[in-house]
Amino acid sequence: MPSATWSSAKAKVRLSVQRLRTLQQKREAQAKSSRRDIALLLERGKTESARIKVEAIINDDINLELLELLELYCELLIARFGLVDQNTREPDPGINEGVCAIIHAAQRTEVKELHVLRELLMHKYGREFSVVVIENRGGCVSDRVVKKLVIETPSAQLVDGYLTEIAKAYGVKWTAPTAQEVEKDEEATAGLATEEVSEPLPRYSAESARVHTPKLPDLPPTEDEDEKAGRNLDGAAPPAQESPEEDFESLARRFQALKKR
Repeated sequence: MPSATWSSAKAKVRLSVQRLRTLQQKREAQAKSSRRDIALLLERGKTESARIKVEAIINDDINLELLELLELYCELLIARFGLVDQNTREPDPGINEGVCAIIHAAQRTEVKELHVLRELLMHKYGREFSVVVIENRGGCVSDRVVKKLVIETPSAQLVDGYLTEIAKAYGVKWTAPTAQEVEKDEEATAGLATEEVSEPLPRYSAESARVHTPKLPDLPPTEDEDEKAGRNLDGAAPPAQESPEEDFESLARRFQALKKR
């Protein structure tokens, strides 16, 4: 049993209309800011990020259309409130569509006033009628409302359409890829994923290690090794070393030869 009485229902309907309008204005402002951000992404070439943001905008637009429909149904109840106020167990055909829409879809919104109105309508027309409407037996809820409640991933064509319109609105040069280009990109991605190495690596074995191990070049001997071998670095035998006495006698002989001249 809702706390509010049915006599105050008309005030609740009016308040619901006001809240629905305020929420729509807030959503429209957010959508405008998001479209500007998407245009910047397209201008910078970040198409994939733009696509993800556009999907969110599409879902928000669908929800916005649901709010608009519920606002119209609330205005319908206000205009025909005399039919709502009748003491009947089922709504009059003139308001039946609006009552069913509010009972079925109000819970999918964030408007608390609309939630209270839903409880009032469910209490007025009873549990049996309310269950039928909630489960949409026999298609009693308008298809326009039911379609707005379906959650699904937007199609690629719809996303490209949104991106094209946003690019035009903000003067960004961008065109949607053709079906052939999309197919070519998918094939290229699949090709990279399945690409295999043409020549497998050889398996290790002792024989392959012996064959493929490079031979180090012969290094020249060190000075110590050269001296031990009795030769210079160029391979020639080193000259005989003269003792200090032999050097002195040689110089003396040269001086004697100079004196004779």
